[in-house]
Amino acid sequence: MKRQEIDLGGGRVGRLLFDLALPTIVSQVVNMLYNLVDRIYIGHMKPVDTVGALALTGVGVCLPIIMVASAFSALIGMGGAPRASIEEGQGNLEGAQKIMGNSFSILLMIAAVLTVVLQLFAEPLLLTFGASENTIGYAMDYMRIYSFGTVFVLLTLGMNAYITAQGFTTVSMKTVLIGAGLNMVLDPILIFGLHMGVKGAALATICSQAVSMLWVLRFLLGKQTKWRLRKSDMKLVPSVFLPSLALGLSPFIMQSTESLLAVCFNSSLLKYGGDIAVGAMTVLSSIMQFAMMPLQGLTQGAQPIISYNYGAQNASRVRTAFRCLLRASLVYSAVLWASVMLFPQVFVSLFNNDPGLVGYAVWAVRIYMSAAVLFGIQLPCQMTFVALGNAKASLFLAVLRKIILLIPLIFILPNFFADKAFAVFLAEPAADVLAVAATAVLFAVQFRRSMTALDSGGPRKAS
Repeated sequence: MKRQEIDLGGGRVGRLLFDLALPTIVSQVVNMLYNLVDRIYIGHMKPVDTVGALALTGVGVCLPIIMVASAFSALIGMGGAPRASIEEGQGNLEGAQKIMGNSFSILLMIAAVLTVVLQLFAEPLLLTFGASENTIGYAMDYMRIYSFGTVFVLLTLGMNAYITAQGFTTVSMKTVLIGAGLNMVLDPILIFGLHMGVKGAALATICSQAVSMLWVLRFLLGKQTKWRLRKSDMKLVPSVFLPSLALGLSPFIMQSTESLLAVCFNSSLLKYGGDIAVGAMTVLSSIMQFAMMPLQGLTQGAQPIISYNYGAQNASRVRTAFRCLLRASLVYSAVLWASVMLFPQVFVSLFNNDPGLVGYAVWAVRIYMSAAVLFGIQLPCQMTFVALGNAKASLFLAVLRKIILLIPLIFILPNFFADKAFAVFLAEPAADVLAVAATAVLFAVQFRRSMTALDSGGPRKAS
């Protein structure tokens, strides 16, 4: 395969951002579909009203554990990749490769620990996350097989970040497409053709991830990559991997706390609004996830540009990249917000057609996403902190929005409103407004300080 150089330090920033972001956005969408395919097929196991429903619920309670496992790949991949980009920008290719090699070793260690833990303690964990005596059998069937493929999942997601960070976003997109395509082919064969049911779904997933992992490793060991995965770089060095872990805590917390957030929302809504409110929350969270994918793709596409040029001490190009990212994010979030406010039923109907639930969710989504336009500020600033290697600021913002603000507001606001379900939905925009205000102030101070340091020509380390 012919090597294709990605010039992160030259050319038009806007064009480069588009070229890097488009494959990343596609990857985000396909990855979400990847996660839905198993549940779609399992839900159609016969007879649908008994086996399929119980099996679907059983696999559903595995999702929080799977999300936490995936969060570890973000801890390592999204923590180390920006630092490696900064090192490359400084001209230190050896440093970038050492960070990647250390990350590979840590991912292997985490995968081994998670596999043992899930094999030994899967049942009590699944019961904690909502499995019942009717569904625990299906959940255990899925988790016993899935846990053996943890190493494939972590290496695929964690090391794919190092392909994206080099600017090879088309290659990283193919990682997701290969896995998703294979999973969609294997699912019906194993679930229905070989009558493996839930076990077949789990086996299809880990086989697909194994092939994706081989694709990732083939690239990182090949001639096209700028950072080559070498055995000599896999020896753990604390000064190399500890700063990466610190920077990765922000995306780790953002992903791993989604389950906690769902529990808080659902328990409060069940208390104040009943099953229909909980059902509406499922729809709203699905809308939010899909709506945020283009923004996440944009920010991930901008990360290599910002990190590389920060390491290269090109302050002007860092500023240009951030402004371009901010403008694109604000335009998208404004269009999204206006569309949801004007046509909420269109969005709700994408995920459910029950008239009662649609009617309830239509007014709820207007409340829940009333501050969605602010994500055009929040996500670019937060990702830029990560891209600049600012572990403290990125960690603070990750903790601030969800743990310090949103979770307490879910339980506090109902005390001040007659319509308590309304108050629970209101917690989301209230937390968004407060978090964005804090983010904007912190970013204005920290970003100006970082750019002043670059303008002065002082040495800049990835830390």
